[in-house]
Amino acid sequence: MIRAPATAKINLALVVGPPRPDGKHELATVYQRVALADRVAVEPSDALRVVGFAADTIVRRALQSLAAEAGTEPAWRVRLTKRIPVAAGLGGGSSDAATALRLANGTLADPLPADRLHALAATIGADVPFFLANGPQLGVADGTELAPLELPQDFAVLLLIPNGTAKVSTAAVYQAFDERWGADGFDERRRGLLDALQQVRRAEDLALLPRNDLASSEHSARLEELGAFRADVTGAGPAVYGLFLDTGRAREAARALRSTGRGIVTTACWYG
Repeated sequence: MIRAPATAKINLALVVGPPRPDGKHELATVYQRVALADRVAVEPSDALRVVGFAADTIVRRALQSLAAEAGTEPAWRVRLTKRIPVAAGLGGGSSDAATALRLANGTLADPLPADRLHALAATIGADVPFFLANGPQLGVADGTELAPLELPQDFAVLLLIPNGTAKVSTAAVYQAFDERWGADGFDERRRGLLDALQQVRRAEDLALLPRNDLASSEHSARLEELGAFRADVTGAGPAVYGLFLDTGRAREAARALRSTGRGIVTTACWYG
């Protein structure tokens, strides 16, 4: 059995445009891994089995697609150990799927090359290809076209899952975005993101990146009051992140917010 961590992600920026012909939205986003991780273990088996997380569908679907692409039977046993909060905007399911794809692909007699695996991952979910890459990435088109970014990684991250919040479906979040004409000015906002990325030298410069177009939270301001140099919603939420210069400050903020929600202190990381 081969094992690997499946890290969470945050969106350091998420600029959203109009729907594309395929129904997905045009966007520009900055993907950043954090050290909080699920664990994925894969081994050849006589059939496809995914254990450890009964609600999984994405890992199973990913491995069925891998087997079809490779011209073989889906015959792996996968064990998932969940540590990333589910349906929080942290990409746990996508990361599990990408990690399972990578591990299972390695067991094949003729593994898919990286470009074919990336293309396959893009059919599973918009952020699945990111988890096959190392380092922060700029995601464009529907989020699956990636370009590596050189961004500082010397910061701590406080992930806050506010009490009493439930994830609204991603489709509903995008529908609300469309109904408020959120795509207006997309080209300008995208240029603003690209310009801001050129100015990032130190961790604190990440505060120059534009805010999340899809979702906002009152908790962002509170995190900044507690010392975060940047705070925002990740993805479609409901998780909110705060970036801190050191883990001590992040832990102090987590203690101050204990009555507000579940706080997880972690760090930026380069790879899973």
